Amino acid sequence: MDLDFTEDEIQRYSRHILLREVGGIGQARLRAARVLVIGAGGLGSPLMLYLAAAGVGTLGAIDDDVVDLSNLQRQIAHTTGRIGVAKVASAALAAKAINPGVTVEVYETRLTAFNALDLIGRYDIVCDGSDNFATRFLIADACALAKRTLVSAAVLRFDGQLSVFKPHRGGPCYRCLYAEAPPPGLVPSCSEAGVLGAVTGVMGTLQATEVLKEILEIGETLSGRVLIWDALDARFRTIKLRPDPACALCGPDATIHDLSAHGVPEGPGCAI
Repeated sequence: MDLDFTEDEIQRYSRHILLREVGGIGQARLRAARVLVIGAGGLGSPLMLYLAAAGVGTLGAIDDDVVDLSNLQRQIAHTTGRIGVAKVASAALAAKAINPGVTVEVYETRLTAFNALDLIGRYDIVCDGSDNFATRFLIADACALAKRTLVSAAVLRFDGQLSVFKPHRGGPCYRCLYAEAPPPGLVPSCSEAGVLGAVTGVMGTLQATEVLKEILEIGETLSGRVLIWDALDARFRTIKLRPDPACALCGPDATIHDLSAHGVPEGPGCAI
């Protein structure tokens, strides 16, 4: 591992290096890490900004949407001046403006069953910032099959949810939490039900924190637990999640061995 830092890097990351749990070795781990952010919207924006600021060496961003005026209430990586610009390009500009030393790889496309395994396989950790179940199940299945850690967050109205899924290391997978997607139309999207903008910021920042913890291998992982936040009541609670022995994805009699059952989902152009 390369522990050779420039004077600028030492100054930029000094508050990290001072932390016993991080130090120079941890900062070198961050620099060597590759993280894929799926959806450059309300969750993806704070994710990209904080991961870039932290010095994560390579960030990937996938989204097929462009910046719209309605996004700016919550998607803080974008600006009024970049309305009409591809979200991945806008998010890359924001990340590089904070930290020119990071590499940002952009994919202006949808995640599909045809490209998911290839894209996800290029990264160490994957972050789900989409807002539709078709994309979420595709991401979860691809991460499990590719043996990649998934840090997944979701928001709606005033509520947020966060967990880490590592079935390749013995933890539960996303399908242990939700075996199947709900019927279409049962759960509204943010564009249908609304979302308080700052809630996406809180959950995206918590998501970034869990990514950093996973890279640094510090603290207690959220694998096997689901964090739920009710913003109106200002309450956090955590529920335990165990591997489901009947899980079709990670159970001993798993029936999902590829992504052939997935079609082409709506997003991540529908990022929160």
